[in-house]
Amino acid sequence: MALRLFLNERFILLLITLNAMVIFLHGFEQEPTAFGAWLERADHVLTLLFLLEAVFKLVHFGPATYFRDGWNRFDLLLVVMALPSLAIWVFDIDAVKLQFLLIFRVLRVFKFFRVLKFIPNIDHLVAGIGRAARSSVIILMAFFIFNFIVALLSFSFYGRIAPEYFGDPLISFYSTFKVFTVEGWFEVPDTIAERTSATVGLFTRVYFVVLLFGGGIFGLSLINSIFVDNMMSDNTEALEQQVARLEAKVDELLRRQGGA
Repeated sequence: MALRLFLNERFILLLITLNAMVIFLHGFEQEPTAFGAWLERADHVLTLLFLLEAVFKLVHFGPATYFRDGWNRFDLLLVVMALPSLAIWVFDIDAVKLQFLLIFRVLRVFKFFRVLKFIPNIDHLVAGIGRAARSSVIILMAFFIFNFIVALLSFSFYGRIAPEYFGDPLISFYSTFKVFTVEGWFEVPDTIAERTSATVGLFTRVYFVVLLFGGGIFGLSLINSIFVDNMMSDNTEALEQQVARLEAKVDELLRRQGGA
């Protein structure tokens, strides 16, 4: 009975949903309350149920079959990360002495990621994302290098004028990337222009407009287009294969008719 229950995907989805609700409600508990203590116990009980799920599946499928599934490995990793806080609760250990272990409790929010595996065709989507990420490595590296060069250049130009944006290479790198995202990019050149002469202000505005077009509009758009194109390439390849098979059949039919 227990094995059948923990192998039931609907039951596991219910546990995941309940766990997400418990974590969500617990976030409103700013001060210790009786309701908060109840939510704490509920969270530990759900973690224990997830542990039992992993054990039952390991016994039922066997280690080789169980670990072959990437979702099973992900589930087990989440359970293992929750074990320190679960052990403190079960064995009533003095949490103050093991306070550093409680940092793993923050990772409990990742449990809700398990709901992703119940989405239809999620494996196909994940495979597409992985394929797109691998194919985009070169363009991402090029964008990183471009950002790095521009950050050093901007640091040299404006490090003393606007230290809050370009005070050191790391801050400059972040500010440059912020400009590339197009969000509030005009604030940076306007601030610099207010602190310098009209000539330097004009140069600064032109400089950042060029950066916006080069890194923001062109660079990020290129990355997005390559990423999306590679995500869709699997569907395109399948369609091309079907078209090729249809063409081969049509050619075969034409040859037979010509021979007749």
